[in-house]
Amino acid sequence: MTGQVALVGLGEIGLGAHLPALLRSERLRLVAVADPSSDRRRLAAEVLERHGRTDVVIHQDLEQVLAEGPDGVVLATPPWVTPDLTVRIARAGPAVLAEKPVAPSIEDAELYAVLHAAERARIQVGLTYRHDPALDELRTLITDGALGDPLLVRAAIYDELAHGDHDHDRLITETLQHGSPVIHEGAHVFDWLSSLFGGVGEIEDAWATTTRPGLAAPNLIGGRLTYPGATVLLEFGWFTPAQPRCELIFFGDGGLATLDGGSFDLTVELAGREPVRHRFEPDRGTRCFDRQVDRFADLLAGGTAEPSLDDGIAALITSQRLQQRALAPSFPEPVEGQARSSPEADGSDLPFDKLRERSGLPFDTDSSLADSGSTAPPAGADDATRSER
Repeated sequence: MTGQVALVGLGEIGLGAHLPALLRSERLRLVAVADPSSDRRRLAAEVLERHGRTDVVIHQDLEQVLAEGPDGVVLATPPWVTPDLTVRIARAGPAVLAEKPVAPSIEDAELYAVLHAAERARIQVGLTYRHDPALDELRTLITDGALGDPLLVRAAIYDELAHGDHDHDRLITETLQHGSPVIHEGAHVFDWLSSLFGGVGEIEDAWATTTRPGLAAPNLIGGRLTYPGATVLLEFGWFTPAQPRCELIFFGDGGLATLDGGSFDLTVELAGREPVRHRFEPDRGTRCFDRQVDRFADLLAGGTAEPSLDDGIAALITSQRLQQRALAPSFPEPVEGQARSSPEADGSDLPFDKLRERSGLPFDTDSSLADSGSTAPPAGADDATRSER
């Protein structure tokens, strides 16, 4: 059976990645797209015409899409409107594939608490690159102990060059109003690390810096985390005119594995062996978005959401914890007789389960989800179908 789906949000990710993947799919049929921007609707119409799909209905808002009665909705919108839209879709009945991160903050993610367990179970999070075969290869190397145990991981995640394009620069500075790069890029990276090492990272220390005045959040941020069997050194960077290589390096007593952040080519150098470079076809974006669409088709057919809403929230919690730790003021030595201050005061260094409890989010790692009362929608929810970049 072919599932009927709609795409809401026709920004760079929607038009450049989600739309082509949906048009390539043999398991899902695109029936509608929507965006409040007439320019983006026009661009979508041109793409659809080139693919001979003039039957796809083009709408202005989400309510018009839901009136079409799709089985599922792909949501390519900014994180500050995603929770409200996801809840509205889930309550209406269709399954949801929602772009990451699932919210700009834990507080904004509280809106998901209004959903019942069955509704939450039909929400897949667009942590797209978890589906890449390079991560499968890495997971095997780690599980088999080929690289050694313990491991040191160095992750340099750089994106969004400041190249003087007015529209792009405005979009990035606006996005920084909703959090530093770790909030937006960390969703992917912390999901990869949890998937590879089978646990949630504990933050040992963190730092942040801003390279130009006027930015709403630091554009460089990083930290040191510990996972089961690994120490991870992380740095995230946006909005500089030149950037270091984007890559993740895993190494230990058994060897070294380097994952190229752009292509996801994986180079493995094991002790006593010649280096091996794994290249996967087609290109990273095509193969990952196609695999993601297949997982969404599985969900529509009665399967399990992968990654789940719980996975997306877990990655968000780690991202926010690191940002809080990096931005927390230094704690002075206490006056004699006065208790020492602790990062736990603002939640930046709480254990995962305590922070989850403090957040009020009804989820856990085995998806035993509780129901809860309603919460207020996040700021910006009225800008309902705004497109993700």
